Amino acid sequence: MFLSDRVRRRWRQSENTAQNLEPARRLFPTNRIRDAVYTRRGLKWGVPATLLAAPYIAAVKLLTDHIEQGGPGWLHLIVLLCAWNALKMLWLGPMSLIALARVRHREHVQRRTARCEAETRRTPDEALVMTGGAS
Repeated sequence: MFLSDRVRRRWRQSENTAQNLEPARRLFPTNRIRDAVYTRRGLKWGVPATLLAAPYIAAVKLLTDHIEQGGPGWLHLIVLLCAWNALKMLWLGPMSLIALARVRHREHVQRRTARCEAETRRTPDEALVMTGGAS
C-alpha cells in the first residue's frame, strides 16, 4: 500500500470521527465561543474572548496545587482539559484578527471591483451628468 493511500484512508477516518462527534462538540462552551467568534459579526470579539483564558489558567493553577498537596490523580485529566481550553482561547484572539483582516481585505476588493464595473457600464452621457460636466 502506498503512502498516499494510507494518508487518504486516515483522512477519511478523521472526517468520519469528526462527523460522529459533531453533536457532542456543540455542548462544550469553548467550541461554542469559537464558532460564534468565527462568524463575520463575531470576528471583532476574538481579542476580548482571549480574556476567557484567564479562568482556565486559574483553574489549572488551583488544581495542580491541590494535586501536589495529595489530591486524587484523576484531576490531571481536568488540568489537561483546562489547559487545552486556555490554549484555545489564547489562540482565538490572534487568529480572529488574521481572519478579520482577510475578510476586510476581501470586502474592500469586492467594493472596488463593483465600483469599477459600475463606472465602465455608464454611457459617456451618463458620465458627464454624474461628474457635472456638459449640460
